[in-house]
Order: sequence, then C-alpha cells, then structure tokens
Amino acid sequence: MSEQWTWTFADADGAPVTGEPTTGTGFPTQSDAESWFGEVWHDLAEAGVASVTLHRDGAVVYGPMSLEAAP
Repeated sequence: MSEQWTWTFADADGAPVTGEPTTGTGFPTQSDAESWFGEVWHDLAEAGVASVTLHRDGAVVYGPMSLEAAP
C-alpha cells in the first residue's frame, strides 16, 4: 500500500478553496508534496488561498499553515 500526500486549501474565513491552481493532486512522498507547494504558493495566494494543510492518507500532518508573510 502506497501513501498519498495531499493538500487542502482554505480562504481567510476558513472556507475550502477549490479549482485551479488547487487541483487535488496527490503526491507519493511528503518531499514531493512540499516541493510542489514551494513552486506554487504564490499562485495559491493570488487565487485566494490563505492557508494550507498537508495530509497523509487523509490524516492531518500539519496545518493549517498561513500563506501570509511574517511581519
């Protein structure tokens, strides 16, 4: 059985954000999931995503993690 790493996306009110660029892509490893996120987080923020949560096989690994820059 292989692991599935996925992200969920929320707006500033905590409501789910779906559609591009939040396509429900699964990743085989945590590293792959985090690498993808590192490449697209600016696009996600521009699409209205305020926070993300990483899941492994449906269980929360960490998050929600804000996309806002620290002051």
